[in-house]
Amino acid sequence: MTAGMKHHTPPSIRAPFARYSHAVEVPAGHRLVLCSGQLSITLDDQIPETAEAQTELCFANVSAILESAGMGLADIVRINAYVTDRAHLPGYMKVRDRLFSDPPPASTLMIVSGFAREAFKVEIEVIAAAE
Repeated sequence: MTAGMKHHTPPSIRAPFARYSHAVEVPAGHRLVLCSGQLSITLDDQIPETAEAQTELCFANVSAILESAGMGLADIVRINAYVTDRAHLPGYMKVRDRLFSDPPPASTLMIVSGFAREAFKVEIEVIAAAE
């Protein structure tokens, strides 16, 4: 995580349900990158079958975008993730928890009715910040 970031989990509210921070404060003077939602599709239009494999590819795509901005996954301050079924939560969370160290970014995970193609099970968008 970029130096100077402050993570907020006040003791007056319930701790997060999983590995995420309630809030991340980005200090003045940092660059922000707002990444559009990434779906799990390869350059040759292949879509992995499992939610876990789709999550891996989504984060790989996010990583490539951040790299083009001189950042990496460690610079992510917020994740918005969407899955199409509760059954996909464990696969998503397994990958997310492996990729992000403490303190983790702020995060929202929602179950949605679907995406542009029925084969997609996961979509991930992020906000990253760096000095």
